[in-house]
Amino acid sequence: MRAVQVREFGAPEVLEVVEIPDPEPGAGEVLVEVAAADVMFLDTRLRSGWGTEFFAVRPPYVPGGAVAGVVTAVGPEVDASWVGKRVATATAASGIGRGLPIGGYAERATAKAATLAEVPDDLTLQQAVALTHDGRTAFAVFDRAAPHPGETVLITAAGGGLGTLLIQLAHAAGAKVVAAARGDAKLALARRLGADTVVDYTDPEWTATVRAAGVRVVLDGAGGELGRAAADTLPEGGRILGYGSAAGGFAELDRNDLAARGIEVIGLFDITGAGTDWQALARRARAAVSAGQLEVVIGQTYPLENAVDAHSAIESRTALGRTLITVR
Repeated sequence: MRAVQVREFGAPEVLEVVEIPDPEPGAGEVLVEVAAADVMFLDTRLRSGWGTEFFAVRPPYVPGGAVAGVVTAVGPEVDASWVGKRVATATAASGIGRGLPIGGYAERATAKAATLAEVPDDLTLQQAVALTHDGRTAFAVFDRAAPHPGETVLITAAGGGLGTLLIQLAHAAGAKVVAAARGDAKLALARRLGADTVVDYTDPEWTATVRAAGVRVVLDGAGGELGRAAADTLPEGGRILGYGSAAGGFAELDRNDLAARGIEVIGLFDITGAGTDWQALARRARAAVSAGQLEVVIGQTYPLENAVDAHSAIESRTALGRTLITVR
């Protein structure tokens, strides 16, 4: 089968389409004929060589932690009725905590039967795979932050897949949304999805605009210096939930200073504990999209042969919403 491999750590050009043997489903696994694969920011970071102390990936490997397609075979201990069904799923190696987001950029991929989600007729396979990570995470973040009607919420990295979902959830809950992103296209998208105020990070006065809006909740998908600056806009009694590192790393916050100001800091591990029902969260996301209550923004798709362009778009910060690789 054809697959994209990271032949060595480096720039996007190290991605190359190769012929490799088909994977075989093991016990509790299925084989998926892939129609589309999700492309995450994390994929680009791992490809560059970042994070090897946390993720045991070594070239050559096939990147990609989520796929959608049709089940064509099942391994031992799996119900054969899965064969022929349209599914979206994390890959067999992927998982929250110790998993590796690999195996997805290929014509066929294995997945654990326990992670399979049958895709209803009113969802496309592209929508379904775009929700595999972002859908459940958006609801987990939103539920934990719990913005109230009338509260003002700042969403950083607002033009990405997760940010676009959070804008819609906050708007639907009656919150006032301040969306922070870079560039006119992302700001226009944020406004269309329900943001009341938009700010561009390149504006040296962007934090002043945020403060003037009266933000009390920060949902930080940017991290880095942008996340730290976002935290500084909060008044006493505010709260911040950091879940992303699009700016290059999670925000380094002065928790003592924030605690002295009565600001609640909610970390990623606070929403990824053993008590989190990820399957239930994923079902809520799919149901909201099916009902027309939530839009999945797929800004760009690339064929398998153009995986280099997919990674380049994400790294150049020009990608809108989710980025996908389409296989067939």
